[in-house]
Amino acid sequence: MKDITRYYLDKDILFKEIEEISPKELKSRKKIKIFVSTSVKKEYYAIFIVDSKSRFIRKNAEDLMQLEFDLAQYKEHNFKKKELLISSALCSKAKKLLEDNKWSVRVDFM
Repeated sequence: MKDITRYYLDKDILFKEIEEISPKELKSRKKIKIFVSTSVKKEYYAIFIVDSKSRFIRKNAEDLMQLEFDLAQYKEHNFKKKELLISSALCSKAKKLLEDNKWSVRVDFM
C-alpha cells in the first residue's frame, strides 16, 4: 500500500483513505490487487493492480470491467476514476477498450 501512495503522490494525487478489497469478497479467483480510495478532492478511485508475466489481452480487459461492476455493486456506489496499474505487456486492443470505457491505464507502475 505504501508503493501506491508514493506512486500517486508523485503524480500529485493525495488520498485521504485507501482500502484494500480482496478478490474473494467479489467472488473472484483472479490474482489481482484491488484498492478503493477517496482523494482529497472527494473523487472515488477504483485501482486494480495486475502483475503477471503473460500479456494482458482483450479478454482480460472484459473480465476487469466485470470485476469493476461487481465492485461498484459491493461498495454501493460508482467510481469517478477507474485505474489499471500494470507491469506486464498490454495488448493495444485491450488498452483501447479500457480507454473507451473511461479507464486510465498506467504501464509505468513498479
